[in-house]
Amino acid sequence: MEELYQWKEQLLHLWSLAEEQLRQVPPVQLYAAAAVLVFTTLLLLSLRLLKRAKSNTIVLTGLSGAGKTVLFYQLRDGSIHGGTVTSMEPNEETFVLHSETTEKRKTKPVHVVDVPGHSRLRPKLDEYLPQAAGIVFVVDALDFLPNCRSASEYLYDILTKGSVVKKKIPLLILCNKTDKVTAHTKEFISRQMEKEIDKLRASRSAISAADIKNEFTLGVPGEPFSFTQCYNKVTTADASGLTGEISQLEQFIREYVKP
Repeated sequence: MEELYQWKEQLLHLWSLAEEQLRQVPPVQLYAAAAVLVFTTLLLLSLRLLKRAKSNTIVLTGLSGAGKTVLFYQLRDGSIHGGTVTSMEPNEETFVLHSETTEKRKTKPVHVVDVPGHSRLRPKLDEYLPQAAGIVFVVDALDFLPNCRSASEYLYDILTKGSVVKKKIPLLILCNKTDKVTAHTKEFISRQMEKEIDKLRASRSAISAADIKNEFTLGVPGEPFSFTQCYNKVTTADASGLTGEISQLEQFIREYVKP
């Protein structure tokens, strides 16, 4: 008890000394110190909130004619509208997925961006990637083989972008038009694209660093390329924009943009 009493006396003494020191400080300095403390506290809280805030942006990209705009309208309205015409401007909107509009529980809207696949318009993709929660790379499963190299080159460029690698943005290779009998399977498409990217790795690594625009390299040196070697998670799925079979696409979206 005596030790506790001594501790109490010491604390009271220290408190009185602190009060005495504060009285000697001009009020202007006290107000300035208090303002700095409040500002610092608010800044730290804001940074924590911003860090916690998760993006709700899903970016649809891929070659022209792959069916991105049809998928955009299916996600939004459950129909194709005029989506069979190749887009020349990004489609961008925030909405609740059409399949979830009948649900009683409140669901989080998704910000979906459909970026045109024309080579001249692809730089627009860089505007949206930094805030993306996920990327959907749409491939035409029906007309895949003639476009395999072009699609693989475009995908290679995306997978080696600093904005994608640093944030480890998940990417879904969505094989569209799989309702057609002659469409290729997602397994076949994945294997073929891995082979093409493996060739690209070899050819681009032979070019000097000054002549290539990619920020990162892909794969493990000395091993055949596989999507499992990517910095970010890469998966494949099937879809049919025309028939409205987009359940796997919706599952991907809701994996990274929680309802």
